[in-house]
Amino acid sequence: MHSIWSKRFLHYIGEVQKYMRFVFTGHLAIVFVFAVGAAGYQYSEWLKAAPNDFPAEWLVAVIIGGILSFSAPTTLIREPDQVYLLPLETKMRLYFKKALNWTFISQALLPAVAYIIAVPLLNAVTDLSAAQVWSGLLFVIILKYLNIQIEFNYRYGNRGQHVWIDWAARLVISILTLQTILENSLWMGALFVIILLAYNIALMKRVKGQPVPYEHFVKLEQNRMMRFYRFANYFTEVPHLRGSVRRRAWLDFLYSWIPFKKEKTQLYLVFRTFIRTDDHFYLWVRLTAISALIVAFVDIPVVAWVVAGALAFATTIQLKYALLSSIEFRMDMLFPVRKEQRLEAVATLLRFFLILQAAIVAVCSIGQPFFLITPVIILVVTELTLLLTKNPSAS
Repeated sequence: MHSIWSKRFLHYIGEVQKYMRFVFTGHLAIVFVFAVGAAGYQYSEWLKAAPNDFPAEWLVAVIIGGILSFSAPTTLIREPDQVYLLPLETKMRLYFKKALNWTFISQALLPAVAYIIAVPLLNAVTDLSAAQVWSGLLFVIILKYLNIQIEFNYRYGNRGQHVWIDWAARLVISILTLQTILENSLWMGALFVIILLAYNIALMKRVKGQPVPYEHFVKLEQNRMMRFYRFANYFTEVPHLRGSVRRRAWLDFLYSWIPFKKEKTQLYLVFRTFIRTDDHFYLWVRLTAISALIVAFVDIPVVAWVVAGALAFATTIQLKYALLSSIEFRMDMLFPVRKEQRLEAVATLLRFFLILQAAIVAVCSIGQPFFLITPVIILVVTELTLLLTKNPSAS
């Protein structure tokens, strides 16, 4: 069991590292630094004017409790295990122990960081002592460990059925635990922790002797890795990832703007490909939404300009590569049209949707200083990206 887990863990880490090096590139790091700096500045400025009756305890408890309740185990179980690991089923507890240890190590950082970020707010609007505030961090770590153990045992004992019931119960208890601790009631918080501990012990007794629900854990692991691959696919091509397609009939009116001519064949096909493919469409939606939110709430012009420009570059380069580098056979390859027509069609589509992105960002930045400069930067960055970046081979 130790050997099996070690080999799978090393393979998993290698797979994550292979794609993450494309995610954390130079331009994204610049955007991240500016975004974190701007968010920290806005946060510190708001704390200076925060009202004393602000419900900081409830806000922190709800946010951290929500993070704690999402504790799906990382088991690295594979589909062939349903057959090949059956003779070792009595020893699978050793394997799952290592899996849960890794799950805790990988998931405990997020709620801990979120709580540390909330510490200045608690110091500003509450009368809690430093010892009381930092004891809350200890409870956050304990709650995360219990949430992971409970969710695993619940999924194991119920074969993955009605997981939302367990999630809702842990969410409520986690929120109440943190809220009572921050309200200066450590004993009541400890009582809620004991309730979670008793709940976990009851689930462990139910799990004992049951066969391993391989099918559920395989599906859970496949969905988790697919989410990672979809995220990585926004930054580089993931060969074995297949994107889903949706009709989106409510956007059919866009096709009516394209003239019914032989010269516009590729433009029509590119528009349909972009609108119907989830990976392409949601990439544009997500980056546009992030850019709009940042310019709406960050009143530092330079930060807004850098972030909007970087996201415009990311949108343009990723969509350009995705729409031009398809290696799948398409019926339009049989059409008697110029090869350059697809390049022109992709450039037209990108200009259209980046102009729309610039308009959305401009509307969201109204009221900020020099707000008209932001959409201009988006349009300039888009045009320069189209002109200066290398065109992948259009199949």
